[in-house]
Amino acid sequence: MNEKGRVLVTGGAGYVGSYLVPKLLAAGYPVNVLDLYLYGEEVLDEVRDNPNLREFRGDLRNPQIVDSALEGCVSVIHLACISNDPSFELDRSLGKSINYDAFRPLVQAAKRKGISRFIYASSSSVYGIKETPNVTEELPLEPITDYSKYKALCEAVLEEEREPGFATLILRPATVCGYSKRLRLDLTVNILTNHAINNGKIRVFGGSQRRPNIHIEDMTDLYIRSLDSPAEKIDGGIYNAGYENHQVMEIAEMVRGVVGSSVEIAVEPTDDLRSYHISSERIADQLGFTPKHSIPQAILGLSDAFASGLVPQAMSADKYYNIKTMQSVGLK
Repeated sequence: MNEKGRVLVTGGAGYVGSYLVPKLLAAGYPVNVLDLYLYGEEVLDEVRDNPNLREFRGDLRNPQIVDSALEGCVSVIHLACISNDPSFELDRSLGKSINYDAFRPLVQAAKRKGISRFIYASSSSVYGIKETPNVTEELPLEPITDYSKYKALCEAVLEEEREPGFATLILRPATVCGYSKRLRLDLTVNILTNHAINNGKIRVFGGSQRRPNIHIEDMTDLYIRSLDSPAEKIDGGIYNAGYENHQVMEIAEMVRGVVGSSVEIAVEPTDDLRSYHISSERIADQLGFTPKHSIPQAILGLSDAFASGLVPQAMSADKYYNIKTMQSVGLK
């Protein structure tokens, strides 16, 4: 068996990253992590004594730390960013500097260091709002927020930088859901589950909006598959990565179905009826990837974590909420 090359995971201590890194190590990949660890050092405790793990605490905008983190790697999975619209809009210049301004220098540094595969976590929000029931990769990008606009612009940068020997892959994930050591409780499924368990009540604003989701188990499986696949199979690829396009009200009903029938669902009016719905047929056809984990499984995993005491102060601790943490740390 060929020895697996070292992978740099930017944002490796984040919501998806902290789930992915142990999985990569278990699959035989040596891993470098570059992260600010804003949400706690402890999220990687279970693998910290693994000799194949190297950690670099630092800022993506610092060329020296980026060069150090790239040392010895052959692949990059770029997850690090100011994630979601509200966090980005707290300080748009900060969001732009991390999500966009630092992107081309990272890609070029990767090329200089001999990286042969670069996997970029974009977002399914780059499409904006489409009326068609199946949003495919052929449709134009019409991002409606700064967060999604810079995600789309980074895709263009990566395509410009792509060249022989430097394979690129762009993934456009749906909203990720489920339990992680670095848990986010500001994502649709996770929010509703938290409130059902800790408040006994779910507030649904509108409810008819569709939200595509993907279980964190499936999303991290996809990153590993992206490393395992031959370079020529993934090079230049752009893929949606989702599973279930459900109305928010349907998700609330799923939460109640798992947590218990006593949970109250309160529907409140909203002016924001934006719906997002993506097709993941291309990734199934071309990469053979089909998610296997459902929203109810994500809800059950979260419920078990709450019951086991793994999510203390779920309603109040800043670390579960990106925008609260961004406000409290004063990152510039």
